[in-house]
Amino acid sequence: MLSKLAALAAVLLVLPLSPASAAAQHARAEHLPLAAAVHLLPTAAESREGYRRTSFKHWVDADRDSCHTRSEVLISESRVQPTIEAGCKVTAGEWHSYYDGLVLTAPGGLDIDHMVPLAEVWDSGAHAWTAKRREAYANDLDAERSLVAVTARSNRSKADQDPADWQPPLADARCTYAADWVSTKLRWQLAVDEREHAALAELAEGCGQESVDYQVAP
Repeated sequence: MLSKLAALAAVLLVLPLSPASAAAQHARAEHLPLAAAVHLLPTAAESREGYRRTSFKHWVDADRDSCHTRSEVLISESRVQPTIEAGCKVTAGEWHSYYDGLVLTAPGGLDIDHMVPLAEVWDSGAHAWTAKRREAYANDLDAERSLVAVTARSNRSKADQDPADWQPPLADARCTYAADWVSTKLRWQLAVDEREHAALAELAEGCGQESVDYQVAP
């Protein structure tokens, strides 16, 4: 009897997850200290070979409600009820750009920043993704910090750099930025290079109780 039970247990261990179980794994939210989250990131060399921004289709209207991704972020992040005109054109609101601490009321001064820039995502693993998955990353509205409204100036200063080469000019924003960066990389199961890992680990040392929340993207 015991041998039969052992055999059954061995079979169960090697059976693949059912679709429902796999979905449950993706749906599980993770919460852990920033320093611990940094150490979960796999380290790998990066290559930009073959990268084109057009490989990531972005600012789409995924839910077909007439609002594309940029508008959705502006509406979601406005601190006041935004003014929205025909065609889901956002014309006014109030946005806090946490990279530099500025508050803007006109959306023309804002960029929607991919927390991990598209080129960096390509370098870190997206070169092997399907076009559909790259589009999903570029328009990720299901994670609060994947896309953020920030001043155009700060976004363009950041460009495609990782935390080894660029951090927010506002010192008080750097721990939040590190947590947002790490959560995005973990969500999309992306790697970091050695310099990036070292920069994140150094940031984490000075960030006290900063934590990371993420769910693995489907």
